[in-house]
Amino acid sequence: MKDDRMLDVIIIGGSYAGLSAAMALGRSLRQVLIIDSGLPCNWQTPHSHNLITQDGEKPSVIAKKAKEQVEKYATVKFQKGFVVSGVKTAEGFELLTENGEKYQSRKLILASGIEDIMPRIQGFAACWGISVIHCPYCHGYEFKTRKTAIMANGERAMHLASLVHNLSKDLTILTAGQASFTKEQSDKLKTHGIAVVEKEISKIQHKNGWVQQVIFNDDEEMAFDAVYAAVPFRQHAGIPVSLGCELTEQGYIMVDNFQKTSVKGVFACGDNSSMMRSVANAVATGNLAGAMANKELVDEQF
Repeated sequence: MKDDRMLDVIIIGGSYAGLSAAMALGRSLRQVLIIDSGLPCNWQTPHSHNLITQDGEKPSVIAKKAKEQVEKYATVKFQKGFVVSGVKTAEGFELLTENGEKYQSRKLILASGIEDIMPRIQGFAACWGISVIHCPYCHGYEFKTRKTAIMANGERAMHLASLVHNLSKDLTILTAGQASFTKEQSDKLKTHGIAVVEKEISKIQHKNGWVQQVIFNDDEEMAFDAVYAAVPFRQHAGIPVSLGCELTEQGYIMVDNFQKTSVKGVFACGDNSSMMRSVANAVATGNLAGAMANKELVDEQF
């Protein structure tokens, strides 16, 4: 598909945030194109939680139903592809896909998500999103009272421990090396009966993504039912940086309360711009981004 028209809005990313933004825009009769690679970061996650009316549903089922509903709005079109570059023009933006196709729009919404960087631990990636998890709000209830590990260190480990301890008292922190806790933090962990293991991890033994054992470099094994892990990430697309969007210290796209980035006419929503990584948050911020993009168009045209 090649469209030489000046579209109202191009949305990069067609998962929950992008679809939510598209629905808001479609209902305002805006000419919208969603460009999506078809590679959602939660493709391996069996169930989505903490989203009212959809609690426990498969992520793919939610996304399929959402896309079917958005497709009912005739002004919203879809194109599978990956955007490789983008420039700001006098009228808006011009994007180039990996297939050499160019598209133009007055406004741009980045719903491109983030890409998790997996540690070099055998079995980790196979368990990611299933029993090696990132968020107590998204997955914690399903592992309540179970034998649980937190694979993190320092302040991040303390943050996770404070949340997870409310769900399971059978809790161990795996720092994968020397611990970096202050005395006050170490004392707090001892008070709550949370053990700390400083050994390097070599492997996660699992069955179809369900953790059984964590194996350390000295071949010692510890059994767990779930492992929370804080992993680094990068932006899934290079467009935010190439357009000049400012990032936070953590690497998220910086947005204001209306999902506006530091570049005029560019909005961001979902995981790429929020620490609150959930389907519910993606839907909410996408809806707001779509409404605010429409509001800017209204202000410019009315």
